[in-house]
Amino acid sequence: MLFGPKKRPLIDGALLAVDVETTGLKPERAQLVSVGWVPVDGRVIDLSGAEYFVAAGAQVGESATLHGVTDDDVARLGRDPADILDAFLAALEGRKLLAHFAQMELGFLGTLHKDVRGTPWALHGSEVVDTFALERRHMERMGTYPRGEDLRLARVRQRYGLPAYGNHNALTDAIACAELYLALTS
Repeated sequence: MLFGPKKRPLIDGALLAVDVETTGLKPERAQLVSVGWVPVDGRVIDLSGAEYFVAAGAQVGESATLHGVTDDDVARLGRDPADILDAFLAALEGRKLLAHFAQMELGFLGTLHKDVRGTPWALHGSEVVDTFALERRHMERMGTYPRGEDLRLARVRQRYGLPAYGNHNALTDAIACAELYLALTS
């Protein structure tokens, strides 16, 4: 099932800040470990709509040192991937996806969709807002050509005077992305 502008009318100013934590960088070789999201309605981050899921069946291994989700957490908290996908798609309905380096979220959520439903999932570029790309363009307009570290979520937030959070928790990073988006667009 492909979602496009005709199938999924978007509400102006409605975003869903999303973050994933994984066992690696490539969806074809790594697993989704956790996903978190929070709605952004205009200039308001709606924490009452925030969600966090750990994926059942993920083999965390050494990646736990980055995101802190252990194999015990997966066994205890893990949710069926179909349930995660259904909740995510319901939360995304009518919203643009907001992420920091959206390629990760799109890749892993696309793989989740294909694994669960057997069909490709894609969003058109107009349905995705990427704070990584927004900041990169801003820096380039200012005559600064960023290196990779310059565009990491924590580093960008620091430049905008936003509070420091622990990295690599899907829900915390989704909230951090939502705050950064508001700072970038104010």
